[in-house]
Amino acid sequence: MKILLVSVNASYMHTNLAIRDLKNYADSYFASRGGVLLSADTECSIKPQIEIAEYTINQPIGEVLRGIAASSSDWILFSTYIWNAEYVCKLLPEIKKVLPNCILGSGGPEFGYGAKKYLTSISDLDFIIFGEGELTFTDMIEKSCGVPQNLLAKLNDIKGIYYRSNDGEIVFSGNRELIEDFNEIPFPYPEIAEGKADPDHKIYYYESSRGCPFGCSYCLSSVDKRVRFKSLERTCDEIQIFLDNNIKLVKFVDRTYNLDENHYIGIWEYIAKHHNGKTMFHFEIEAEYLSENALAFLQNVPAGVMQFEMGVQSANKKTLEAINRSTNIEELAEKIKKIPRTIHQHLDLIAGLPYEDLESFGHSYDFVMELRPDALQLGFLKVLNGTKMEQYAKDNGWKWMESPAYETFSTPYMNFNDIAFLKDVEIVTDAYWNKKSFSYTMNYIFRMMRPWKFISAFVEYARTVNAFLQARRESYWFEILYSFIQLEKNNLNCEALDKNLVYDLLRYDFVRAGKKGNFPSWYKHNYDKDRHRKLLDENGLLGNSRIGFAMTEYEEFDYNVLAEKPEDEKRYTQLLIKYDII
Repeated sequence: MKILLVSVNASYMHTNLAIRDLKNYADSYFASRGGVLLSADTECSIKPQIEIAEYTINQPIGEVLRGIAASSSDWILFSTYIWNAEYVCKLLPEIKKVLPNCILGSGGPEFGYGAKKYLTSISDLDFIIFGEGELTFTDMIEKSCGVPQNLLAKLNDIKGIYYRSNDGEIVFSGNRELIEDFNEIPFPYPEIAEGKADPDHKIYYYESSRGCPFGCSYCLSSVDKRVRFKSLERTCDEIQIFLDNNIKLVKFVDRTYNLDENHYIGIWEYIAKHHNGKTMFHFEIEAEYLSENALAFLQNVPAGVMQFEMGVQSANKKTLEAINRSTNIEELAEKIKKIPRTIHQHLDLIAGLPYEDLESFGHSYDFVMELRPDALQLGFLKVLNGTKMEQYAKDNGWKWMESPAYETFSTPYMNFNDIAFLKDVEIVTDAYWNKKSFSYTMNYIFRMMRPWKFISAFVEYARTVNAFLQARRESYWFEILYSFIQLEKNNLNCEALDKNLVYDLLRYDFVRAGKKGNFPSWYKHNYDKDRHRKLLDENGLLGNSRIGFAMTEYEEFDYNVLAEKPEDEKRYTQLLIKYDII
């Protein structure tokens, strides 16, 4: 019996944890029994051949179809999420055309919580696994007793399955119990130990716990509040595999990582003690619940070891209360401030939540920017099937996309134009803050005035010059920001900004980004070759003058642009900017 577990990922760099867990759990289960099982009525030999296949949503469907068809599998199961649901829906009917006898199934949060919709609309789909899949998948293989087509007659005997009855009715076989001992899940990436990993170009996802005790109304993780932990010893052994093989990025998918102090600090301690100088570990945490012991430990974590993703979502307490999140934003802010800057900090906001209009969202934006995150992710409320938010949105006048990704169009507090405006704010925030190309300029601007006031005024200006309707290379963002700052009437109504200083900082951000072959019209290059040579000599770089000039740039400024507060240091400054030559 040949089984193919398929994931269509958002990009090449992603790996799918779910299909690996299903395969490895089932392989381990049947191997421990020698492949011989006793079914209800007979003894049968079961040695299923389970393979995984990963594609991306950027590949042509025909290309993916050829790969799946080449497997000649008896069962084909898809892992589905909001980012690949549309693609999978298009692909499923085509599979039955080239493999007419195969059995098609799916699982994952998107099809699982939308099972009736998808089984009704896709006639070629035979069943959907709901919820945690390892036990259900293994039970499917066992009940079929090694004969692929036996499965369809046994679906009602397998908990955790949606399927069609003989009269076409959508039937649910009942909830499946959860795995009690999380240590039963094998390490998901045996290929790493076999030397078949792609350490520099893949993100490896990992979980040391499942479940979430919190009840955020928009999140599917709030449906199951039971949290199960992998043992600390087992987790550390598996972390060592990533370290030994120099994996570049490992993302923990624990829904709230910092729940059990002994567990989460123990993992951090192991990583810090055994770190290889390369692997970055990503954690999604609730900063408000970091213990004092945790904060004390983090003070000694060097750069390049950990990064944190922290969901703020909103600074409006009425909003937070409505979505079942803690309203103690003061403590949240204090805890985030105590996390050292050696740890990359990624903070999230969600637009489209209850009681949040543009003005309120602006205050939330300023609240987060005051914390100076390394990245601010501006997301948009997704009204997901099966969440408390789904019913709330239906009852209170939300409008949202009916197909994945279910993003909000309007709320009682924001109309569609408001949401569209925030989409442009998202683009601008990513360009001017998250990518770090404008760090010196934006840090000054955000020190002198409300970030929201500046960003929203800039978006209004950018719309007048159709900035969001054309290709936007990094050089374009420099040009348009220069134009905006030079305007006499730029909707800022603020005299706080020194335009000459902004121009100096903008020039420095531009020139520090890399060696320029030529300079754009907005950029005044104050170049003096003799002074350039003198600085090369002072820095010991004149041994080979050709290389010295090639790997550096000389520039003059009216301010000390490298100062923490350059507005306080208006003085002539000569800089030698050094570049990495690869």
